[in-house]
Amino acid sequence: MKRLILLTMILLLLVSALAGCSKGKETPTAVVAEGGLPADAMAIAQERGLTPADINAALKTFVPSGKWDDYYMFTSGGHSGNLIVIGIPSMRILKNIAVFTPEAWQGYGIGDLGSEAVLDGGNVDDVKIRMGDSHHPALSETAGDYDGQWVFINDKASARVAVIDLRDFRTKQIVKDPNIISNHGSTFVTPNTEYVIQGTQYAVPMGWEYAPIENYKEEYRAVITLWKFDRDKGRIIPEESFSIEVPPYWQDLCDAGKLVSEGWGFCNSFNTELFTGGNMQGNPQFESGVSQRDMDYLHIFNWKKAAEVIAAGKYEEINGMRVIRIPTAVEEGILYLAPEPKSPHGVDVTPDGKYIVVAGKLDPHVTVYAMNKIEQAIADKKWAPDEFGVPVLDFDSVMLAQVELGLGPLHTQFDGQGNAYTSLFLDSALAKWKLGGDDPAAYALLEKTPVQYNVGHIAAAEGDTVSPDGKYLVALNKWALDRFLPVGPLLPQNLQLMDITGSPQVIYDMAMGVGEPHYAQIVKADKLSPINVYPEIGWDPIEWKVSEFATKAGEERIERDGNQVTIFSTSIRSHLTPDRIELKQGDHVTWHITNIETAHDAVHGFQLGGQNVSLSIEPSATVSFEFDANNSGTYAYYCTEFCSALHLEMMGYMLVAP
Repeated sequence: MKRLILLTMILLLLVSALAGCSKGKETPTAVVAEGGLPADAMAIAQERGLTPADINAALKTFVPSGKWDDYYMFTSGGHSGNLIVIGIPSMRILKNIAVFTPEAWQGYGIGDLGSEAVLDGGNVDDVKIRMGDSHHPALSETAGDYDGQWVFINDKASARVAVIDLRDFRTKQIVKDPNIISNHGSTFVTPNTEYVIQGTQYAVPMGWEYAPIENYKEEYRAVITLWKFDRDKGRIIPEESFSIEVPPYWQDLCDAGKLVSEGWGFCNSFNTELFTGGNMQGNPQFESGVSQRDMDYLHIFNWKKAAEVIAAGKYEEINGMRVIRIPTAVEEGILYLAPEPKSPHGVDVTPDGKYIVVAGKLDPHVTVYAMNKIEQAIADKKWAPDEFGVPVLDFDSVMLAQVELGLGPLHTQFDGQGNAYTSLFLDSALAKWKLGGDDPAAYALLEKTPVQYNVGHIAAAEGDTVSPDGKYLVALNKWALDRFLPVGPLLPQNLQLMDITGSPQVIYDMAMGVGEPHYAQIVKADKLSPINVYPEIGWDPIEWKVSEFATKAGEERIERDGNQVTIFSTSIRSHLTPDRIELKQGDHVTWHITNIETAHDAVHGFQLGGQNVSLSIEPSATVSFEFDANNSGTYAYYCTEFCSALHLEMMGYMLVAP
């Protein structure tokens, strides 16, 4: 309370002083106030040209050293292939979680056998994939609310999904869909994290087999995959997962129903024209060829009924995945379509689960569908089949309202106070609008707030759960232009923090110079319980148990069996044991290192000259790597984390005799 009073005094004094200055009144160059107000605060504000709005924003976002943020934000790293953790309101980057791409500081995918195995789970055929295009993080949920246990994210480039454990903020699994080569409508979880939803981006023949593009309608298909998640194991279970075959429209984004719409899922799509390109053959460009129709299709699917159909054995197994084919999905009442504005790029379910909001990039409106109207249209059979036999529900029967917001509407979030917020890409603005319940006339645009520039996704505090917080919203802007110091032609993205407790106000510009964030989710910090030290010495972070290669102090050793050499090492401030390794040229070496520290933040790294090895060994963890000593020579290995005053002495020699 004393801190709040002091901050309020600072704000009022500075605002009144600056306001007086702007009116030509004399203002003091220094202010002394009861309670320890810094004497030079006014001078600093004047020297830096700060306005009252600047000071207000600074007070809302400043988090002193040693104090913690109120929220975590998990945002995709785009084509860096990672997942970025940001504190709110400070907008400080807390961690860059390595997911689809190797990362040396975390020792991810650069020698470490555990993370190498995780990455190998996402290989495509015989191609070792070590890049990614991460798009949509999804926090695990219980009863439609974030529970802070897991986060999932997709790789658009190769149709992969990753599982990240929020106990230690590490990637534990990557799975590859065997029937599609790209995804976008992914990842989105069902209300109790029974499944992780994934939708195809670009249609291909099943298993991306070759088929002439002229056979597009006959042989190309898309799928909506429901990856089964086992919370106890902390893993996706591919053999318990399944897909629903859908027409070869291009899937975009998805969302799971909640409360009254629980059991249903929604994915929008475009290219219902079935356009296949050919700009070198005299055809239009893709962007015009896939945008000819006034309407595309919202996919409406009943995943609970689909799971029952799978259990009844009404599926085909294709490339190891159980697939409900289109005729079965139609016959069993699993799959429906509804017209939606052309080129949609967002589908979002309201917190009460009653309404589905769709935004079309080439339509200035958002369209609101009512779940009860959808169910009634299905019951009344108000549909006509598309050319693949899928029922297309009558638009007027399922649409509740349309609200004109501006140019380029994309994505919608909610504040729990009856308001929705939609990004306007072409307007470079955030639209705040009123949800009207069952009354179409009650829906209305309230105001628009400029952002810089070309906003894509937005993320509100718990804004896509059953209980949004309604305090902060972040605009993930694609362009930065004049916002930050020049860094060459490749500019950072700009994440803008907004206060939405009243009229939306931008209170922080954050340069994101790590990939291109697409989507984010914001969760209360107190919902997470990350560990500081692994539970026991010799812990395997991937398997979440003591490693069979755990080594305690005094157990260090080198074992040789012919040319097979196994090393059991320990690390502790400030030495590595053993600190001398003697090998023969041609030896195959397997090396296990256990960090026997149990102190918070006592991390040791490890790098070995001449080998592609970089490890991060957290307190009590065991990490393993292997290599062939093909070249004779003298090599140094050392700790990479500056862990003590004698850090530079924490090293050893590896001698490889000819």
